[in-house]
Amino acid sequence: MYARRQDDSAEDRGARSLFTAHQRDFAENRYVYPVLSRRAGGISIGVNINVDKACNSNCIYCQIDRTTAGKKTSIDLDVLAVELRQMIELVTSGRIFEQTKFRHTPPPLRRLCDIAISGDGEPTACHDFERVAAVCAKVRPPGAKLVLITNTSLLHRENVRRGLEILDANNGEIWAKLDAGTEPYYRQVSRSNVPYQQILDNLRQASLARPIIIQTLFMLIDGQSPSMAELKAYCGRLNDITAAGGRIKQVQIHTIARQPTEKWVSPLPAKQINTISQMVEQETGLPVMRTL
Repeated sequence: MYARRQDDSAEDRGARSLFTAHQRDFAENRYVYPVLSRRAGGISIGVNINVDKACNSNCIYCQIDRTTAGKKTSIDLDVLAVELRQMIELVTSGRIFEQTKFRHTPPPLRRLCDIAISGDGEPTACHDFERVAAVCAKVRPPGAKLVLITNTSLLHRENVRRGLEILDANNGEIWAKLDAGTEPYYRQVSRSNVPYQQILDNLRQASLARPIIIQTLFMLIDGQSPSMAELKAYCGRLNDITAAGGRIKQVQIHTIARQPTEKWVSPLPAKQINTISQMVEQETGLPVMRTL
């Protein structure tokens, strides 16, 4: 999407820059920020409930510097509700596209797609997650989705499950991360103490309860692409989920769009993303969305 051309217009270049600029700050807001999302296909209102940068993973492709993580704090739900209402009005009125940052948004993408619970860490690690989901559901305008972007590690917790039920009742969707087909590669990429099997178990259980979207980021590590054996194993994990009765609505294959903190990690070329996407489609029969 928006591949580089010699005759790019300023509007094309501006749109491309929006896809890679996902800063989680906006005006004086504490939690809420807008982004133009390639995968959502329009404006996504982000809800950052990890302003402390706390996460149970330290993924090698992440742009967040975990060495600056702060002390865990509670979410001010009243402030969150006010910021959400103001942002929804800003987007749905079209006034956001008068701002310099968003003025090059292509007309087909000038729409509110979702409210995405995400942030500078793992959102389900926040002890206020269930209450945050309830606030988002309360202010959500008709037609907009509620999206949880998660590393899936904590979906088994009771308070998280209750939050997921709130999403289920309010046009919700889980975008669950699976970045590896084998445990060694998972350890290399996630640098987490969470067992790989827990990730797989949570994906299966979540997809038995509702259709989910799988998000996968492939990259170059020290200039090396993921091996064919790793890619085959990844397809096998997807097939394991569906064979157990799990429902996968879509697999999103993408690569690095923003500069990670680790300098030895870099994006896969578009040709390789296309090749991997085709392989996943052929091996699993699942619909695949590739993001370049």
